[in-house]
Amino acid sequence: MSTQQPDSNAIRLGISTCPNDTFAFHALLNELVDWRGLNFQIELLDIQQLNQRLFVGNFDVAKTSFHAALLLSDKFLVLPSGSALGFGVGPLLLAKETGLRPTDRRQLTLCPGEHTTAKLLFDLFHPESTRVEHCVFSDIMPRLKQAKADFGVCIHEGRFTWQNEGLGLVEDLGTRWEQATQCPLPLGGLVASRTLPADVLNRVQSVIHESLQYSLANRDSAIPTMRQFAQEFDDEVLMQHVDLYVNDWTVDLGDVGRNALSQLSQLAVERGLVTPSQQPLSIWEAPA
Repeated sequence: MSTQQPDSNAIRLGISTCPNDTFAFHALLNELVDWRGLNFQIELLDIQQLNQRLFVGNFDVAKTSFHAALLLSDKFLVLPSGSALGFGVGPLLLAKETGLRPTDRRQLTLCPGEHTTAKLLFDLFHPESTRVEHCVFSDIMPRLKQAKADFGVCIHEGRFTWQNEGLGLVEDLGTRWEQATQCPLPLGGLVASRTLPADVLNRVQSVIHESLQYSLANRDSAIPTMRQFAQEFDDEVLMQHVDLYVNDWTVDLGDVGRNALSQLSQLAVERGLVTPSQQPLSIWEAPA
């Protein structure tokens, strides 16, 4: 009986359905760039689903929250391309009514997932202030409007639409981060398993970088892919999302991005959210 050999070029790739990711990976998803001999097996999921699946070892390469990346730093490297970080990009802490503040453990705050960076920021700046419940990000504003929670940490398209929902802004958690660190906020990044050979890592990074460059040079070509997965179908809102979350640091983290990740690691350890024994995030460096 013949035994089928595993595909050494197979890459289990997890991508989020957020417009910035479907924009960045549009060319990869549609094979508009050379896959360099790799066999990408792609799944598109909500960011918290990606985080959960990464923890149980379902992906070789995946977009993940930097909160999750911090906790998995012994198993995964951060790729230089594919991250979402910047100024003015942070989650918003919203309230069911204007003027409400998170000061009572009887209050309830909705967060978009246990290992999201949004949850990490809430813990950094409002520790033990309320009860926390996790739900899909798209359910947070509807539940606030229905007065089923007191607060919600809002991410993704909701950043552009919350004012139309009659909710109150408590705090821009990204602004709070910027004031504390003087760094762009690192939300999420592309991580790759430390078990992948160096040549495979190098090819994966090259494909991702080329996919990004393709979409930046052909912005409108990505809109059908973005619209296929987005919660918000208005093209203008989709491109607002891209303009906010896709930038030079997405193409390459550079020194500024690396410093932001270092600051995130340091703050998380100082506040007891990550153990001091956890190794800092490592960024993949292509061989000279």
